[in-house]
Amino acid sequence: MTCQDMQPLMHGYLDGQLDLLRNLEMEGHLQTCPACAQALANYRSLKGALQNDAFYFKAPASLETRIRSSLGKTQSRTRPLRLRAWATVGAIAASILIIFALGWIATRGYSAKDLLVREIISSHVRSLMATHLTDVPSSDQHTVKPWFKGQLDFSPPVKDLSKEDFALVGGRLDYVGDRPVAALVYQRRKHIINLFIWPSTPGSAPSPAALTRQGYHVIHWTEGGLTYWAVSDLNEKELEEFVQLVKNSRGP
Repeated sequence: MTCQDMQPLMHGYLDGQLDLLRNLEMEGHLQTCPACAQALANYRSLKGALQNDAFYFKAPASLETRIRSSLGKTQSRTRPLRLRAWATVGAIAASILIIFALGWIATRGYSAKDLLVREIISSHVRSLMATHLTDVPSSDQHTVKPWFKGQLDFSPPVKDLSKEDFALVGGRLDYVGDRPVAALVYQRRKHIINLFIWPSTPGSAPSPAALTRQGYHVIHWTEGGLTYWAVSDLNEKELEEFVQLVKNSRGP
């Protein structure tokens, strides 16, 4: 994302109102952009200054006395005021319920596959922004594959695609769809590809399904009792080439 994309998100990030993916994107951008990092620091300073005690004062005790005295003189108006207050509270409560209902409806609008795609993209982005791209950094498939033994209840196939310019970077243990999964990491030029693998379940789609979300390309397929999810910001054509190589290449 560019600096122009980040500017509207600054205040939401500062107040902790961004979703996980946007929050991670913001943190990654701030690590590489001194200008935006300085802008965020300025916002933080301004927010801290506005919360300074110098901007607040304590009302004198005599004010409470005058208010209570005034309320005593207008006791006949107390009930209507209370009714209006309760009406206001009721309206606020109704608004909150509507917001929660709309949020629930919006969540219901996502299929299980949509939610899984969002989780996979979040895992991909998180691996790029943290210092945890791999647990076993190696370009040797005979080093990466044995590392997963004892870590998972299945053995993921690890393909050496370096001759096709898809270099194996390593592997790591990840957690997707409420279960531990294998994440194989490949690289083409400066683009990282995360290939998530775990045992397929009955009814999984046998054919590849390609889609694009938030600037990332995702391809899903099942084969040999395993489900595969490849995700990257690499262009779709090259990611499809990668998938075909994974499907057709032999590996340990």
